[in-house]
Amino acid sequence: MKKGKMTRGKALQAMGAIAAGIPLMKSTFYSMNSSETDSIYKSMNTTDDQALKKAIVELEYLTPSDKFIVQRRGNPVLTEIPEDKLSAIGLTRDTWKLEISADSESNSELGNPVTAERSNAFTWDELMKLAETNSVSYLHVLSCTNAKKIYGMGLWEGVPLRDVLWQAEPRQNIRRIYYYGYHNDDPSQIFKSSIHISRVLEEAPEELPVILCYRLNGKWISHANGGPVRLFVPGYYGNRSVKWLQKIIVTNSFHPNDTYAEGNNDVEGPLKTTAKFIKVPEKVNAGESFAVTGLAQVGASGLKKVQYWLKPFDQPLPDNDPYLTSVKWQDAMILQPPEKWGSDLPGGVLPTVVQFDRKTGKPLAWPLTNTIVHWALAAKVNTAGEYEIRCRTIDSNDIAQPMPRPFGRSGMNIIETVKFIAE
Repeated sequence: MKKGKMTRGKALQAMGAIAAGIPLMKSTFYSMNSSETDSIYKSMNTTDDQALKKAIVELEYLTPSDKFIVQRRGNPVLTEIPEDKLSAIGLTRDTWKLEISADSESNSELGNPVTAERSNAFTWDELMKLAETNSVSYLHVLSCTNAKKIYGMGLWEGVPLRDVLWQAEPRQNIRRIYYYGYHNDDPSQIFKSSIHISRVLEEAPEELPVILCYRLNGKWISHANGGPVRLFVPGYYGNRSVKWLQKIIVTNSFHPNDTYAEGNNDVEGPLKTTAKFIKVPEKVNAGESFAVTGLAQVGASGLKKVQYWLKPFDQPLPDNDPYLTSVKWQDAMILQPPEKWGSDLPGGVLPTVVQFDRKTGKPLAWPLTNTIVHWALAAKVNTAGEYEIRCRTIDSNDIAQPMPRPFGRSGMNIIETVKFIAE
């Protein structure tokens, strides 16, 4: 084997699943032309083909920005502050400012603290000037540590935080930053997160930069989604990507001081690989094919397969097998990249994205880590009755969900179960 430098593309491909032989399929957002589907469905009948096609055309890769799930936090609720009050609290593009200072309880040193008191707080206009040359865009899923549903799949655009942090002239004794956004001017409502300084200043070839995010799906990020500026920390759950960002503090503290950590949550663990259902029919006809669709969140361990297990409702689960490793799982089909990425984008076309090859315009790997993929399957039950269907992932290390991290409070990855009836 030849030795040489690993490029970003090669690193992503190594982490991806193209070489792993994932069963892929093209679908409009997903393309469904017959020449592609003929080879995929050669082992299936026409009913299977049509049921799957009908289900797949309903799928949209990017979540419309106004359809993201948002947390109702704060008193009054922060996402519901009236538009006419946002300017007075620095949450419009023309009034937003960011302060960067040193922790008063630490020995961290900044040569040029960026604060309102010093009349040099970083402004929206300065951010946009920096964006002319330093902006980056990437695809990334947004998930909550303890929520069953993903909050949304987005295209995030911003400026690397390090490009702004250096303007504060960090010097020494800095191990972490912590940060928070607007909180109703009530210290008890501060939602704070933190990250190691090294993750801000550099990333490995397969990693994405921490950014000051100002666009979601090509649009100015809305107030409900954390605008005008949200810190976005890739690779982790959404509690680290703090909304309405206004304050960053550098510290020599060596441990997280996140609000979420104080609630018995793991705030250091990366995204988990996990499968979720999108649509399972409530009722099907016995002896006829029906389609099931879902998505898989592709976490740090990558994705090799999505699988499903279908059983009669009254059939007992195996003893001493909480993760159902002994049952007969079957492979679902993972969809290839969509032809059109989302209704928020003009023509559904992606702009330049970090995870894509600039020459070909195609993903450097598929699936992409820290994003989603859609999957689909055609199934049939021959006898009327009640049934259950479950889904799971197999990661790039051949480890089945919910392993290798089955613990709660560190990312929801239980094996999902849906009940349906055959008539």
